[in-house]
Amino acid sequence: MPSSKVAVITGTNSNLGLNIAYRLIEKSKPEETLTIVVTSRTLPRARECIEFIEKFVEKAGRKGSVNYDYLLVDFTSMVSVLDAYYTLTNRYDYINYFFVNAAQGVYAGIDWIGAVKEVCANPLEAVTNPTYKIQKVGVKSKDGMGLVFQANVFGPYYLIQKILPLLEAGKGTVVWISSIMAAPKYFSLQDIELLKSDVSYEGSKRLVDLLHIATFKEMQQKGVRQYLTHPGIFTSLSFFQYLNVFTYYGMLLLFYLARWIGSPWHNIQGYKAANAPVYVATLANPHFEKQHMKYGSATFRDGMEYIKTDEVDVTGSEDVYKYIKELKSKWDEKLKDQIKPTRAAL
Repeated sequence: MPSSKVAVITGTNSNLGLNIAYRLIEKSKPEETLTIVVTSRTLPRARECIEFIEKFVEKAGRKGSVNYDYLLVDFTSMVSVLDAYYTLTNRYDYINYFFVNAAQGVYAGIDWIGAVKEVCANPLEAVTNPTYKIQKVGVKSKDGMGLVFQANVFGPYYLIQKILPLLEAGKGTVVWISSIMAAPKYFSLQDIELLKSDVSYEGSKRLVDLLHIATFKEMQQKGVRQYLTHPGIFTSLSFFQYLNVFTYYGMLLLFYLARWIGSPWHNIQGYKAANAPVYVATLANPHFEKQHMKYGSATFRDGMEYIKTDEVDVTGSEDVYKYIKELKSKWDEKLKDQIKPTRAAL
């Protein structure tokens, strides 16, 4: 293996994405050169991410070298995904880590009356499996696919398949990041692209579970390890626009209350939420780990973190994989010779 490692983190500009980068830097060997490839839809956000990570490295006083690169990619555009493949192939001979942290939703707000009722009836359930988040139905991407399906599942899968030679060369690890809310009830095989669903975000994470179950053995045969994780519950930037100072701190108070009551999943901080993804990526002896399990970031009542594993309901995994493989073949044909350069100087 080379004395340098390359890590691609999708959704780096999120709370979780940045903390994956931080923890990976801490876990990497000091003698290794680590290259963090930041991904974003826009160049200003990519620059911002790199600045955050640079400050973290400086504060941490890491002895080994950390390099930075960026990748502009919009997973709701297949041309953009293809360009990301083209860019990575031309810049790297191998990739060691690929974190699938895509987490796009089509939210329309919060049902505040429903939220109050849920909190009063069962506070723990209300902040663990909330049903008061309002999501739009039937939103398509410009490519004509279900937008959330493409952003969180198919787009990342397509890119992984295109860069498989790089992952094989780096004996790489792919880490899919699912959700605590990826329950079977949120997904139907009659609506794989989630166009009829009013819980498309949760449905997309259930799809991530099924896709991982259907593919990890194939990836293993290619020398690529693949794991399924979830970050538990933490403060995310995606809902800040719907909260004011009172509702934000009220939410935070309920999170701490849930953890005190005994919930293992209320990590609250993005740093603790990033525990499971980085844990599976940097395992000292991966042969003893079970790839059919889901690895969750968890904390005890006092905030001490640990890894908690769960079984995955595999019902429908082969049907999902068949659909996605056929869709990949269609897009392979559509995307022939369609490359759109998006790189610019930092």
